[in-house]
Amino acid sequence: MRVVHLPARTPYAWKLQSREFRILNGTEIPSGDTLPAAVDAAWLLEHRPLTWLDVLHLHHIDFENLATLERLLDACLGNGVTVVFTAHDTRHMIGNSEDFTARLRMLHSAEISWVCLTEGSVAQLTEVLAERPHAAVIPHGYVAAPEMLAGLERETSYSPRYLMFGASRASRDQLSTMANWSLGITDPQSTLHLLLRAFSPADFADGGRAPLLLETARRDPRIRLTMRPYPTDEEVVRAGLATDALLLPYLWSSHSGQLELAFDLNLLPICSRTGHLPEQYELHKGLVEEPEWFDWSQGHPNLFGERFLTALENAVARLGSRAGPLDREFLDYRAQEHQVILEQYAHVYGGDR
Repeated sequence: MRVVHLPARTPYAWKLQSREFRILNGTEIPSGDTLPAAVDAAWLLEHRPLTWLDVLHLHHIDFENLATLERLLDACLGNGVTVVFTAHDTRHMIGNSEDFTARLRMLHSAEISWVCLTEGSVAQLTEVLAERPHAAVIPHGYVAAPEMLAGLERETSYSPRYLMFGASRASRDQLSTMANWSLGITDPQSTLHLLLRAFSPADFADGGRAPLLLETARRDPRIRLTMRPYPTDEEVVRAGLATDALLLPYLWSSHSGQLELAFDLNLLPICSRTGHLPEQYELHKGLVEEPEWFDWSQGHPNLFGERFLTALENAVARLGSRAGPLDREFLDYRAQEHQVILEQYAHVYGGDR
């Protein structure tokens, strides 16, 4: 089966390949054009009829115009293309909740196939849609492929090293997290690495926090910023292997690939207890170390800093007593888990029909 991912910029999409289905993103299609990795709905509509693919796999729909997305679904229906939507998010990451809910309801009315990463997300979507979606529950799985980590190991250090990465979004509190780390961690040998996705004008407009983020980083020589257009999987893994703990300061979230990466690399996640992240941990309980949780899901926002800094102090004690090499047994488990995930997707894509 020929599968197009919209988009295909993350390990989550690229790892979904087997003898039964292959990804068309990044390859030449019959028209002679190369299908972009970050393809959008408008590009696909310009290359109708969609007889050159069998499955359209939707991941993040926040960036798509609703009317354009609806026309794409009609085109897929007309050409017999199976449409699958993985609900990575059950709450908007950008934009507003009304627009996000409208997209979810439009997809539900189109009677496409849904994939949810947790049972909790199915329950939450049922509340939003007022009806349970026809969804398969398939876990996130690995972010760093086990074979990619073969022969690699974490760099050793005598003081804890911390990593925070990703796009600057309203759902991530990078600014106060960095300030609290800088003032709360007094070890002169500890470091914080921020691996950032390139800023856009929107990050500086209308009170955007990018200027304050940069100014705060400059005041502490232990903080290192790395800016990339879009960090590659290899760059993220290298950054993870040069650290001990991963900061996950989500104000809100549904699921987290970064949490799964922390499990892959045997990092200690310092993570807000929000969305379905605890359920992601519960799936691997006993196989990975429990995150150092802090709860930003309720309570007065003025107390959030206190909760984070308490978790950070607890993490310092845990990091001082833990061994940090990669867990090869867990990586073997990840490889086996991945084979099951591929079988589940083959079923969703229709490979067993």
